[in-house]
Amino acid sequence: MSTLKFDPARCVRSVTTFSTCDACVTICPVETMKIADNGLPAFTPSACVDCGGCLGVCPSEALTLENFDATAFFFDFAEGEERLVSCRKNVPCIMALSVEHLLSMAFVKEEPVVLDVGHCRDCPWNEPLYTAILKHVVEANYILDACESGKEIQIRDIAYEEEGREEETEDRRAFLERLSLKGALQTKRSFDEALEAVSDEVREHTVDLAAVAKIRQKEIPDKRKIFFTALKRLPKPAAYHTIAEEDISFVSQKYIDMGSCTACQMCYRICPTGALSSDSRNSKILFDTMLCIKCRACHDTCEPDAIRLQPVFELKEFFEPTQRLLAQFKVLKCSECGVSFSSVRGEKVCPRCAVEEAEALELWGLEEKDDGVVVFREQERVNGEQDIVNGEQGTVNGEGKKEK
Repeated sequence: MSTLKFDPARCVRSVTTFSTCDACVTICPVETMKIADNGLPAFTPSACVDCGGCLGVCPSEALTLENFDATAFFFDFAEGEERLVSCRKNVPCIMALSVEHLLSMAFVKEEPVVLDVGHCRDCPWNEPLYTAILKHVVEANYILDACESGKEIQIRDIAYEEEGREEETEDRRAFLERLSLKGALQTKRSFDEALEAVSDEVREHTVDLAAVAKIRQKEIPDKRKIFFTALKRLPKPAAYHTIAEEDISFVSQKYIDMGSCTACQMCYRICPTGALSSDSRNSKILFDTMLCIKCRACHDTCEPDAIRLQPVFELKEFFEPTQRLLAQFKVLKCSECGVSFSSVRGEKVCPRCAVEEAEALELWGLEEKDDGVVVFREQERVNGEQDIVNGEQGTVNGEGKKEK
């Protein structure tokens, strides 16, 4: 019985139709997660096994499980003496925890955090979950080492079992079903909701007006807030190191190629967290590294490919976060409509008027050359077909013949 929920307002595919994010699809061990025709994730509840792998890879926390709250789990883990994380003890699967969660857990513990992978070998959904777990741990430990934290996340083959529980009477699926049933009783879900949770119909999602309003709020995921809080426990390293961009999956640093940027404003308008922003005059593009979730929405949307990932990530941002100026533009008044606009190369006409002018020239049979000179088009329509007119403008009489 699936308790997986999807919030369209949080999905990066909702902020831009150009998004190529498919992390939830790639990690799904039963391949029920798909990208629907409308561009949003969809899944069949009866096929979902509530492993939570999609939770651990979603950059914006658009997916949740009713019976497992990663934020609540972190605070319980941080406040208690427990260091063991196991799919038979306190999580549906270790992959339900993101790299940020693992780092935050390590920051707040004096002793190493221990991940129990003892049941992974016999798990029917071993792949791609197990490989992803190992990858997360390698990344987290690499960052812990680069931060000179002295912390560590350990992987052990413990195969934890609840005391008094007979292993042969309960496999992994039965455990998940028991967990789901317990959650259903605790939360007193309605009968209709229970039926929906076992439905064989594909559950698709749409973006309504309420979701649009929520998208505009530009929320920061809880796991990033947790990361901010836990990071305060870590002393500053003796030296600030850098790591390769590809070695860190959840945050990035960027720069803008001003030779390509058109000041279209799309990158900071669609950024789901507000990591990219501008001032009241739209004269700048500003970037807060620690608000970036590396969802790549801005990269997927930027038509001229002007926004780029910095090849290395500076860990100094973890301890001394700054707001960087990526681009600055002149703000001019359009010579046509008088509206202020961001000018990249000293244009005198705003983009809207430039489009209207181009459309008008096309209607008049004119075109503007690269040097700014307006001339007659070399092609004109005669009897519905394109005809070369030696660069001269002509008209068509009632017999389909050209007149000057």
